[in-house]
Amino acid sequence: MAKSAGPRIRDPERRERILDAAAELISHHGYPSVSLSDIGSAAGIVGSGIYRHFDNKGAILVEMFDRVVDHLVSSAEQSLAVSPDPQTTLGILVNDQVELVLRRRALCQVYVREARNLPESDQLRLRWRQRHYVALWEDALCALRPTVSPELSKVLVRSAIGSIHSVLSFTSALDEPDVAVALRDSACRVLEVIPQAVNFVPGSDTGGVPRTDGVA
Repeated sequence: MAKSAGPRIRDPERRERILDAAAELISHHGYPSVSLSDIGSAAGIVGSGIYRHFDNKGAILVEMFDRVVDHLVSSAEQSLAVSPDPQTTLGILVNDQVELVLRRRALCQVYVREARNLPESDQLRLRWRQRHYVALWEDALCALRPTVSPELSKVLVRSAIGSIHSVLSFTSALDEPDVAVALRDSACRVLEVIPQAVNFVPGSDTGGVPRTDGVA
């Protein structure tokens, strides 16, 4: 599914509001139950105004998912470029995954639950990007622990990421910084790596969707 052409975008901030609103609505009600009118109302615009930015509801879902994967892959590659050793790399990867899940909870819930609603071509494309992202973890783990086979590294990495994603299925009574530490420690125990310091500040999120324009 092709994204809407750039020249159609008149108000980039409105586009972000659409994406944020869609993530919140779909995370609570499910993709099939949310209409463009619902998204437009939540974003503060008429439903028809969405067509200035997206061709249809499916295009919104595709862009949300693209941004999640692009953010993760870009962050992982940057970590590899600046990290002095695989131990540090894995610690950074864990912390980045924890921060994404806690700061963009609604978006990550949609990402985990609604992939089946993407067109097949987009599902295949995103799976390839996901595999590349996970492979970066696996390479770092094998470099740190040479006795770990490639097949075992797949199990350990997916278990670590899954332990972080577990928080998407329930609401914790703990403060978010405590949740961040617990998720970090859980994933690091699976990987047998030393945890990196967590600097998670609640309430400093800029929105439901990771930006692709350099805005934090």
